[in-house]
Amino acid sequence: MAILGKMNPLKVVKTVEFGVYLDGGSDGEILLPTRYVPENCKIEDTLSVFIYTDSEDRLIATTLRPYAMVGEFACLEVQEVNEVGAFLDWGLMKQLLVPFREQHAKMREGGRYPVFIYVDYESKRITASAKLEKFIDDNHPELEANQQVDLMIYKKTELGWKAIVNQQYSGVLYENEVFKPLEIGQKLTGFVKQIREDDKIDLMLQKPGFEKIDDFAVKLHELLKEADGFLPLTDKSPVEEIYNRFGISKKTYKKAVGDLYKKHLIVLENNGIRLVK
Repeated sequence: MAILGKMNPLKVVKTVEFGVYLDGGSDGEILLPTRYVPENCKIEDTLSVFIYTDSEDRLIATTLRPYAMVGEFACLEVQEVNEVGAFLDWGLMKQLLVPFREQHAKMREGGRYPVFIYVDYESKRITASAKLEKFIDDNHPELEANQQVDLMIYKKTELGWKAIVNQQYSGVLYENEVFKPLEIGQKLTGFVKQIREDDKIDLMLQKPGFEKIDDFAVKLHELLKEADGFLPLTDKSPVEEIYNRFGISKKTYKKAVGDLYKKHLIVLENNGIRLVK
């Protein structure tokens, strides 16, 4: 049996003028059109293929890998909107439908939206939904504080940014703890700050313990040496510039600078900091 919406290792059982047929088990033979057939492909070869349905709802294979598969969250662009819903570009010739009932607000052509991809078992079609909350798992027993996780930003709130955690859960990055620009659909690595008593997940972008002042002061001193004794950053430098350069908050940077200054290791200049010779 082939798994709809996933990559499958299927064996070639027949060659025809317009492609090859693959052994789909209980689903029968599945066509892989000529344009996707690898060079020198022959009967008994096993190919890694993605299984979806064509315009007549027949199973069909491709060696292309979509941007996301069934059971995954992704941020995809709308290529067309009609009376049925919005159609997303997910890396295949056939676009991915988001029915109007699965949209919070009507999607517009050219817009990018976070969605979850699933199989609608009534129509037996691969479908997408912008109503992510229906597919987010509220149970997260394997997560623990300080654990590294994969994040996808999906919503801006008054508190900060909501992110999909490990393609399964939802967590929050608080505005006052984020020191670089974020945008919807952005993927990045983060860490679990804590699992609260209400089972909500608090997240952070910095590695736990990385912002210890003493540790960073030592690192900053070494970075100055590597930069010929001068760094063009002051206490008036933008938060984003400091974070992009060091991966820390401006508060931590200023405290480390203050520590080095008190130890007479640096001098403060109008356009940066300089090592004492």
